[in-house]
Order: sequence, then structure tokens, then C-alpha cells
Amino acid sequence: MQAGLLVGLASLFSASCSPAAPDQPEETAPEPPENAVVLGSLLPLSGSGADVGRNLGQAMSLAVEHVNAAGGIDGRPLHIVGRDSHSSSERGREQLLELLYTDQVAYLVGPEENELAREIAPDVRSLDVFHMLPGQAAPSVARTEARGGWLRLAPSTSAFGCALAKIAVREDIETVNSLADRKDYHASISSEFMTRFAALGGRILPSVTFTSDEPTYTEQIASALAPNPGRTLLSTDPAAAAAIVTEWADSGSGGTWLLGPALRADPLLARIPAGSLDGHHGVSPSLSLRSECQPVDEAQGTVDCTAGNAAAFIEQFSGRWNGEAPRPAAHFYYDGVVLIAMGLVYAQATSGTIPASGHELQAILRELSSPDNEAASWRDLETAMTKLRAGIPLRYVGAAAEYEFDSYGASQHHFVQEWTIDGDTFVDLAPIAVACETGE
Repeated sequence: MQAGLLVGLASLFSASCSPAAPDQPEETAPEPPENAVVLGSLLPLSGSGADVGRNLGQAMSLAVEHVNAAGGIDGRPLHIVGRDSHSSSERGREQLLELLYTDQVAYLVGPEENELAREIAPDVRSLDVFHMLPGQAAPSVARTEARGGWLRLAPSTSAFGCALAKIAVREDIETVNSLADRKDYHASISSEFMTRFAALGGRILPSVTFTSDEPTYTEQIASALAPNPGRTLLSTDPAAAAAIVTEWADSGSGGTWLLGPALRADPLLARIPAGSLDGHHGVSPSLSLRSECQPVDEAQGTVDCTAGNAAAFIEQFSGRWNGEAPRPAAHFYYDGVVLIAMGLVYAQATSGTIPASGHELQAILRELSSPDNEAASWRDLETAMTKLRAGIPLRYVGAAAEYEFDSYGASQHHFVQEWTIDGDTFVDLAPIAVACETGE
């Protein structure tokens, strides 16, 4: 393993690899190399989300290694100062504020917890920080600001709602409802699904909401299934979904689920009765590039895609991390780091300095994403960085997507992945285009 990667890993994982005893101070992360360009990161490196956080951190460290091998930021090394959210909103907020006010990072990646990203938006704005949001459940960035800059990389809730509605219509379903977590992301998925399904000619039945820490969901399940909907959308986190599906399966109730994007997660399959969700369909971000896809059925919105780009990243990641595979979100976290580096290198070439203003960096990255610009792949960052240093604008073809950002900084996705479940395995089906009649 190369020295540059060890530096990044030590910074990201010091707290989780060498946890301190309750009466001892936590281990101090290494100081950044001299003259480094520093990114801040908050991930769940301990607690219930530690496995996810470690995987995402590995993706970010791999990106740092690749950027530095391609010359860094005009010879300056890229470095990540990582802090641990401890899988806790309260402790995570404290660590985010430390990154902003003690470490004084100008460029922030994460957190995974979308409520934390929402809470610190005023601080990002007042400090004019650049905030990269790779997480699937990250808050919307549909706002105009004079200070601070946000980029959101994953598909929008409206894209997922459109795809879920198309699945229901394709299956000749006449009525739908939802059993949805009250958290903003899941509530938005539910709302978008209902709106899109109604626009496509379907009928909406009463839905049910819940909080994800309830001791039992028996009443909520019964209420959601009582109107006998053709499909019920289940949108929550994997732990709550596992409890709901287990109670539902044990009760022998009828009903068929559509599964929200957060539920493509191995912990869900590990905690539900075997076969209980076999044949139920869900959606999640597609990792096929737009250029890898061709339309199949325009009426149903399905496309045929290859996955060579994603497979190449999985191979790179697994080769670096002893055969461990990247989670789908890891592709976006890798891309988040590379996008920041590309924007900084291009700014240095065209203005003579790297931007400390988040608002300025966001504008640069939106400019680079123009479809009129030459494409640059994550697979050849050395060539990409050389061209950027010459002042040539390049749009990024990343590990997760070919990025094009709207005026607010939201990545534009044209399709999402449909999947089903077979035993203990997620099975990919044809991706679905996310253009719905309401104008998405």
C-alpha cells in the first residue's frame, strides 16, 4: 500500500481503528502534509453505521491517492481531515462544527446523515464553504445563494418517484399508497411517487406515516394494507424496514410492496424472514453511464445498459482493499473528491489561485459539467489533470455517473436502477428512464 494512501486512511480512520477507552482521549489524527489542500469529511466511523462509513472512507482515500498520483493540485497534495459522526446526529453535529470552525476547512464532503447536512446549511452559507453532498438522502439544493456552494450527486426524490410510478403503471396497478418514514427524505419519496402515479392516471389511497424508532409497527401495517392497495410503497431505513417486513410476514397479511431506494442494503436481507420479499420490486441509483444505455421500450421507459464503467471501479476498489467491494454510495463519494480536485486545478489554471469561496467553486464545477466540454474519465486522471492545468474545461465522467449540474448544483440523472429480490440477493432489472408526464 502506498504512503499517500496510508496518510489518507490514518486521517479518516484513526478514531475507528484505535478507539480510546472511556477515560482516555481519542487518538489524534496525523497533521496534513505541508502545503496540502485540505478537504473535511464526516462519516459514521463507529456505532451502527460504521461498516458503511468505513467503505465510503475507503472510496475517498482511493480518490485522494489517484488525484495525488496525477500531480495533486498543481503539485500540492490533496489531504482529507476526517471526523467521526459516531452514527449520532447530536455528536455528528459537534464534529461538523469542529470541522468548520476549528479545522476551518473550506471544502466539506458529507455527511451521510441528511438532517446534519440540513442543520449546518446556515454555517456553510455564512462561512462561504463548498459543500459536496454525495449521499443518496442528502437534502435538496434547489435554492439560490450568494454565499456557500452545494453540489448534490445522487438522483432526486422526483426521479425515484417517477420510476416507482412507472413500475406500478407497467404492472397495471390501479391503486397505490405508502407506508413511509416521517423523515424528510422518505416523506418526499412518498409524495413524489403519489404525485407521479396520479399524473399517470392512477388512484391514490390513504397512506400511513411512522417514526423509525417505534417498538412495533403492527397498527401502521394494518392501516396501510386495510384499503387493499395494488401496491404499497415502503420507504424508510433498512433497520425499520426489516422490523416492518418481519411483522408483516409473521402476520400473514396480504399486500405487495414497492421498495424505496434506501432499502437496497444487505442488512435488510439479513434481518427478514427468508423469501419474504422475493419478487417485490424497488429502485436505487443506476451506476451505468448514460452513454452505456440505449432505449428499449419508450412506452414503459426501460433502457438497456452495460456496466463496464462501474465494473472497472469495483475492480480498482477491490484490488486496493483486499477484495472488499464498494457499496453503491462509495462510487459517488469517490466522485465527490475528484470533482473538487478538478475544480481547484481548473481554477488555478484560469485565475492563478484556488478558490476559497464555496460559491465560486460551485460555479466553476457547474461550468465544467457543460455537455459542450470534452469528457474526462476517472480512469485517466493524469491526462485530465494535465488538460485542466492547461486551462481546458472538461466534464467529468465518474465512477457513478456522467455529471451535468443544474443551476442550483443538482446532478441531472436520466434513469435509475430497478431491481427485485431473490432469496438473499438483489437482482438488477432494466433501468427506468425518469421522464414523467409532469415534466421531470
